[in-house]
Amino acid sequence: MRPRPLRSYKPLLLRGRRLRSDRAVAAWACFCLIGAIGALLSAEFAKHPVIAASAAHQEATLEDPDRVCAGCHREIYERYEKTPMARASGLAADGLIEGDFTHAISGIRYRVFLRGGQAWMAYDRISAGNGPELHGELPLSYYVGSGRRGRTYLFDRDGWWFEAPVNYYSKKKLWDMAPNYGSAKSMPATLPVDSNCLHCHASEVQTALPEARNDYAGAPFLAGGVSCAACHGDPSQHLAQQGRGAIVNPAKLSATKRDSVCLQCHLEGEVTVYRAGKSVAAYLPGDDLSDFAAYFVDARIRGGGGRATSQYEALLRSACKRASGEKLTCTSCHDPHGSPDAEERVSFYRSKCLACHTGEKMEKEHHAEQQDCAACHMPRRETDDIAHEQLTDHDIERHPHADAKKVGGQNAVLAPVGGWRSDDRELGLAYAELAEQGNMDAGEQALNLLRKAEHEGASDAELHLQLGFLEQLSGGPEAAQHEYEAALQENPHENTAMTNLAVIDASQEKLGEAKRLIEEAFTDDPSQSAAGLDLAFLECRLGNKAKALATLERVQQFNPDNRAAHEFMQTGRYGNQSCKLR
Repeated sequence: MRPRPLRSYKPLLLRGRRLRSDRAVAAWACFCLIGAIGALLSAEFAKHPVIAASAAHQEATLEDPDRVCAGCHREIYERYEKTPMARASGLAADGLIEGDFTHAISGIRYRVFLRGGQAWMAYDRISAGNGPELHGELPLSYYVGSGRRGRTYLFDRDGWWFEAPVNYYSKKKLWDMAPNYGSAKSMPATLPVDSNCLHCHASEVQTALPEARNDYAGAPFLAGGVSCAACHGDPSQHLAQQGRGAIVNPAKLSATKRDSVCLQCHLEGEVTVYRAGKSVAAYLPGDDLSDFAAYFVDARIRGGGGRATSQYEALLRSACKRASGEKLTCTSCHDPHGSPDAEERVSFYRSKCLACHTGEKMEKEHHAEQQDCAACHMPRRETDDIAHEQLTDHDIERHPHADAKKVGGQNAVLAPVGGWRSDDRELGLAYAELAEQGNMDAGEQALNLLRKAEHEGASDAELHLQLGFLEQLSGGPEAAQHEYEAALQENPHENTAMTNLAVIDASQEKLGEAKRLIEEAFTDDPSQSAAGLDLAFLECRLGNKAKALATLERVQQFNPDNRAAHEFMQTGRYGNQSCKLR
């Protein structure tokens, strides 16, 4: 649940599109450093140590902060512990779903297994025609996902945390690639673990270090599952006064703040844009979620849009919500402290419908042969954002439409969910995300909106980063350079601004500065293979082949199936250039 900033940087050879949990690559013309390499060969490179092999895996542990609540709320605690929310994350070994499958397109066999009490994922390319030799093992520390829909696992490389490239899909009872990676020809090994995503799956989530959004000083979270505090806030005062101190009761909040408790994790929209300087990971119960983020949907889409985790905007369109207004909320139908058993599920939700649709005729005669109201009025839809999954459509109507469909013109028309406030900055950033997918009309809208917002005084790293990309895309390198420099003033570790600025600096023969930026970007985040490959090539051409090899080994440590790194090490070829390493 986070915005995905644009990534315009292109390595000298390869630019693979990163989907879902990493920054997507924009489809636009290449800005390359190769033309500037010759002049850079005479530059003196500053000494920069390359970190050695991955640190030894440390055994993971987790707390159970909810046990303290069980003293007074035992029945609620025991019911809640059985819910998907309570089981949304934990230790990998405790929640391991062992499996073995081969991904045909990449020719890689994946195995997830338990050995000596430790969870592992092994990977081996068993089809030589699909790519270079590949084999290895990763210790898995944590799982994310209750197992109701699916589950993935987390691992770390020197403190940078990543999702495993494979997921388990519960409805189909099978292992497959992570969402959106089914057609990947190589192993996606650098899917970053972001605190904004963990916020909805784990508790006591830690803040990432400033260098990278998935770089943590220790464990990324300290308590498994969604704890009581996620909805009721910090219990310290409540506990200190033997249950008489302050605690958040969502039912007693204003409608907006009440709904925010659920929406912090159950609202995503087509595009999410954080307010300047804000993060959803910082949301606390009792806050107004709209102070942290703006959520946009395409106004042309009728229905839920096929998305698995964001049903609120569909509910807003429903006949039930239109008639009930603020009285209807998530807990009108869902009990956050427990889930009905399978045999009680139909009667449980039918009773929720009959609480509003009253009368003996409705209760006894309305489709007496079909007690499941949702079967007709909330049909299950195939989702397009999570493979092998199907979700209940919350666009509740007397006669539901066949499926989500577009209405209106061709170009996207973004509108904030629920009429939440948005300004030129937020709307411009929302259209900029569409531009990363190659939507040039959205790019023009984004550029105009963001220029206006900047002119009116808006200034933050995200705004300058996206403006820089759009200026660069439209052929304005000087304006783009200014924006990237402004982004780095706001956030000196903004990796995309560093790499994109390096491209512009190199094209202007500011070669020393370009080299410094590339090296700093790769140091901050060694999973950025593009920057590492460029750095290795420059080191090789300067004659420092040992350092070039060490840099490539660092690339492969994080991305062992990177084709460009493999070819460079084996043949000395990098794009249309060459530099023998041995």
